Amino acid sequence: MTRRRLLRAAFLLVALGFGAWAVAGRWAEVSGGLARLSWPLLAGSLVAVLAALAAGMMMWRALLADLGSPLAFTGAAKVFFVGQLGKYIPGSVWPMLAQMEMGKDLGVPRPRSAAAFFLTYPVYLASGLSVAVLTLPVFAGESVARYAWLLLLLPVLVAGLHPRVVNAVLGLGLRLVRRPPLERPLSRRGVLAAAGWAFAGWAAYGVHLALLAAGLGATGPRALALSAGAFALAWCLGFVVVVAPAGAGVREVAMVAALAPVLDGGSAIAAALCSRLVVSAGDLICAGLAGLAARHRPPARVPAAQD
Repeated sequence: MTRRRLLRAAFLLVALGFGAWAVAGRWAEVSGGLARLSWPLLAGSLVAVLAALAAGMMMWRALLADLGSPLAFTGAAKVFFVGQLGKYIPGSVWPMLAQMEMGKDLGVPRPRSAAAFFLTYPVYLASGLSVAVLTLPVFAGESVARYAWLLLLLPVLVAGLHPRVVNAVLGLGLRLVRRPPLERPLSRRGVLAAAGWAFAGWAAYGVHLALLAAGLGATGPRALALSAGAFALAWCLGFVVVVAPAGAGVREVAMVAALAPVLDGGSAIAAALCSRLVVSAGDLICAGLAGLAARHRPPARVPAAQD
C-alpha cells in the first residue's frame, strides 16, 4: 500500500471513529426519546435525511460542474460523502482537504475543489436563513427572538453570491496563495442550480424533523413549518458559532427554542437530540454506500487541468 493510500485509510478510520462516537456518545441521552418514536417514523426520518444529504451533494456537484469539472454521480458521491466525514474530526479543514485529494484522482484541480467546497457554505447559509425568515417569525415568534441577529447576514450573503462578487473574491484568494486563476468563472446559472438543490435539501430536513416531532406529539402544518425553520436556523447558527465539531450542542439549543411553540421542553430536547443522531447515522450510511458504489463502478475521470 502506497503512502497516499495509507494516509487516506488513516483519515477514513479516524473520521469513522469520530462519526461513530458522535452517534454512540448520544445514545444514553436519546434513548428516552427513541423509545417514544415508532420504527416507521424513525425510518421515514432517516430516508428524509438521506434525501437531504443527496441534495447537498448535488448542490456541490452543480457548483463544481459550473466551474469546469462535471463529475459522474457515483464519483461525485464518493468524493463528497466520504470527504464530509471529516467534519466530525476537530478542526474545520478536513472535509475540504479530503475532497481536494479525492477529487484530484478524478482530474479535478485542487483549487477548483476548494472553490466549490467554500461556495457551498454561503449558498447553504443564504437559503437556510431564507427558510428561517419564511417560517419562524410567523410561527415561533418570541421563542427565537434572540437569534434575530442572524437575519442581518441574509442581504450580505445574497449580494455576495452574485457571480461577479464570487469570481472577484475567488480570483483574489487564488492570487494571494499564488495559484493560477480558475479556468471557468462561476455563472448565474450555476448559483441558481446550487440554490435550488439547497432549498430541496432544507425541505427534506424539515420533513425529517417533522416526523420526529410528530412522534413526540407535534402534528399539523404549523409543526411542519416550524420543523423546517428550526432545522435551518439550527444549522446556520451552528455554522456561524463554531465551538464544536459539526456544530454539536449549539444547534440543539436553537432547535429546542424554535420547536417550543409546539413541543414542551423535554420533548423538544428529545427531538433535537434524536435529529442529531439520525443525521449522523445518515452521514455514515451515505459515505458507506458511496464508497461501495464507487468500488464496483470506477467513475470516469474528467479532463485534467492545471493544479
